[in-house]
Amino acid sequence: MAKPEWLYGIHTVQGLLEKFPERVLELRIQQGREDERVQKLLSLAEIHGVSCTEGIRQKMDEHADGANHQGVMARCKLSQSLHDNDLYRIIEEKKGPVLLLILDSVTDPHNVGACIRSADAAGVDAVVTTKDKASGLTPVVRRVAVGAAEIVPFVQVTNLARTMDKLKELGVWITGTAIDANAVSLFEANLTGSRAIVLGAEGKGLRRLTQEKCDELTYIPMQGTVDSLNVSVAAGVCLFEALRQRS
Repeated sequence: MAKPEWLYGIHTVQGLLEKFPERVLELRIQQGREDERVQKLLSLAEIHGVSCTEGIRQKMDEHADGANHQGVMARCKLSQSLHDNDLYRIIEEKKGPVLLLILDSVTDPHNVGACIRSADAAGVDAVVTTKDKASGLTPVVRRVAVGAAEIVPFVQVTNLARTMDKLKELGVWITGTAIDANAVSLFEANLTGSRAIVLGAEGKGLRRLTQEKCDELTYIPMQGTVDSLNVSVAAGVCLFEALRQRS
């Protein structure tokens, strides 16, 4: 684990207390906050033996350095990247269909952080990328993800093509995003069931072998003059279409 740091916001802190309480070392609540959401945090902290202190708004603002802390912060052990076997365990232990986001050679940490944030919002079970030629959990990624990097499992695999083959064996259908003659509109694609959505780096898109390993290809219909979106924006569009269909 990396050096403990303070994380902010009700959603982030609640997610950590529910999923990884062992990583929460201390809870701090702004003086005067006594609403229902805060009471739930206090109850979770008590259940897991996490100490809680009261904070003054001004000092919490200074400590958060401009972040919207919502009157809640927690000192936590930061998450680390997971590996192939961890991904397979997540799939096998999930009660119901999984939703995965695969990033193929996305190197910009701002984009990776934004993708993780969208993944958390859409209920993704894990974000998968490669160990080489891709961004890991850098400080920039964590900052842009606004706490989501501590909740959504982030898996770095050695060989993406081999991992995709294993996912198929585990019953995960793989949908890649690409401008291709065989691709169907995102709004016509079936994104239900156990599903992995694959996006490539801006400009280059999916690598050839990655694209060949996909079960189907889809594209986002564009109505304007541009023919592509930033990868993090595209991830949000695809994930929330999947969420709409699965809901």
